[in-house]
Amino acid sequence: GRMADMLSTGAGAASELRAPAQLNGDADGDARDERPPGRPEPAAAGVELAPGVAPGPGKRKKRRGAPGERVVPPPKKRRAGVSFGDEHFAETSYYFEGGLRKVRPYYFDFRTYCKGRWVGRSLLHVFSTEFRAQPLAYYEAAVRAGRLRLNEEPVQDLSIVLKDNDFLRNTVHRHEPPVTAEPIRLLAESEDMVVVDKPSSIPVHPCGRFRHNTVIFILGKEHQLKELHPLHRLDRLTSGVLMFAKTAAVSERIHEQVRDRQLEKEYVCRVEGEFPSEEVTCKEPILVVSYKVGVCRVDTRGKPCETVFQRLSYNGHSSVVRCRPLTGRTHQIRVHLQFLGHPILNDPIYNSGAWGPSRGRGGHIPKTDEELLRDLVAEHQAKQSLDVLDLCEGDLSPGLTDSTAPSSELGKDHLEALAASAQKMDGVLEAAPQGLDTKALAPGNAAETDVVNQEIDPLCAECRLVRQDPLPQDLVMFLHALRYKGPGFEYFSPMPTWAQDDWQED
Repeated sequence: GRMADMLSTGAGAASELRAPAQLNGDADGDARDERPPGRPEPAAAGVELAPGVAPGPGKRKKRRGAPGERVVPPPKKRRAGVSFGDEHFAETSYYFEGGLRKVRPYYFDFRTYCKGRWVGRSLLHVFSTEFRAQPLAYYEAAVRAGRLRLNEEPVQDLSIVLKDNDFLRNTVHRHEPPVTAEPIRLLAESEDMVVVDKPSSIPVHPCGRFRHNTVIFILGKEHQLKELHPLHRLDRLTSGVLMFAKTAAVSERIHEQVRDRQLEKEYVCRVEGEFPSEEVTCKEPILVVSYKVGVCRVDTRGKPCETVFQRLSYNGHSSVVRCRPLTGRTHQIRVHLQFLGHPILNDPIYNSGAWGPSRGRGGHIPKTDEELLRDLVAEHQAKQSLDVLDLCEGDLSPGLTDSTAPSSELGKDHLEALAASAQKMDGVLEAAPQGLDTKALAPGNAAETDVVNQEIDPLCAECRLVRQDPLPQDLVMFLHALRYKGPGFEYFSPMPTWAQDDWQED
């Protein structure tokens, strides 16, 4: 089911809904506009390419080419402004287990137009240089199983040379990480807006490996709240007030208020040690170290920002601190607290030993950015927690890791045997609308049965992995959006348990 790094336009690869010009994101946002290799720029966050059925013969004017030259159809129109709807929500379903919300594995089409740097290269070259999450034998098996399409025609040979405007579609078996089973509570709803209390661990919008386990999809599937426009960002591990506009007009009005600094934001967090009792203002500039990994640090070359902190309580080990970000940079609160020497108690990035003995206090980081990123990735790879960095194994370029190829790779002989059984489901995939209710053969059962269900796939390496479920404490970071106030509105969410005065660490 991996190959999620392959052709992932349709996944909503945008990390969150973000304004194109806002490269550095919000204080509570995840604004990585530079995508990892194989994560093409989406048409827009929440916008998918028009349905991938090529017009039939005679419905399209063909460009004249040299005799025998492969003709590339003109690009499809993108359905600007169309958000996720029922056909997307119906791709799969949830189930609940051990305090976790889980998504049943499902078939999904990743789609992209040919990148400029691929023009004149063969598919074989592109897969071997940019999509190394799987061995070449996997892609050869995917071709035989009819899973790779070029301009809606099945790819017959990976040696085919790519041209400008070539449209690639790849059917994969998709697995999503679990999130907390805690419900998304509705704080307020009007004609214009929906305001919810977001639990920790659930991303706002489809990103990386997450699609159905996101606030947008859960609200659409379980609360019939559709075509919502997120008005601000919250990191996946951050909880609290999250506002959506119901229309583009309301969204634009509130974004104007954000730009004019009319929106007041207040957060609460629990940090290491005894935070000073007096009010502290931090004005250190913040630089994005890596959009791909989603890591920032204080640097004189960074963008100006300002956060005001006030301690609310101290229990002898950790402090509860109120935070008011006056600017909106990626991870602003977390980076400023790290700089002050009081990182959020359980921040998996900014309270990591990867930053060195002082953990980034005072901006002291005794290693290069490359070494820092490599060490952060290594730490979370060892813990099987790459989702904290919104990465999956397929994102790991040689510069980010010293590890060998993923252990989930299958031998070529095994893949060739599986490709034959996978081919039998090609007709089923063709008949099904965009991955809905698609059935797959279970490995080894090809002779006994036509289809089992779509949760097991013969070519899927992820199906063969046994992943440990995250523990409840792995799904929470002690940072909570407590209050959002603007002209004519103010929304609060309840103070979390970990922010109570008498709370004690386990």
